[in-house]
Amino acid sequence: MSKIKPAVDSEMAEFEAALLRSIDQTARGEGRVTTPEQIMVRRAGRPAGTVKVAPKVSTTIRLSPDVVQAFRAAGDGWQTRIDAALKDWLRTHSPV
Repeated sequence: MSKIKPAVDSEMAEFEAALLRSIDQTARGEGRVTTPEQIMVRRAGRPAGTVKVAPKVSTTIRLSPDVVQAFRAAGDGWQTRIDAALKDWLRTHSPV
């Protein structure tokens, strides 16, 4: 028999410690255990309540190059700013 201690792999020791902590948490009811039954109950798609009541409508619109350039020059969100400008216009004018 050899009296040399086997080398301890630090990565394996860290993994074992994390595994034991996880088992202890589960035993105390603190862990998040997902059973196959819980997985089957979940529905595909977005969680309830995350869909907007009135989502925006995708459309194609032709704008003057100087208008697009001016809005893009202000950075990201230029389409949202155009939408806000059109909403503001609608408040002060009656649509045709």
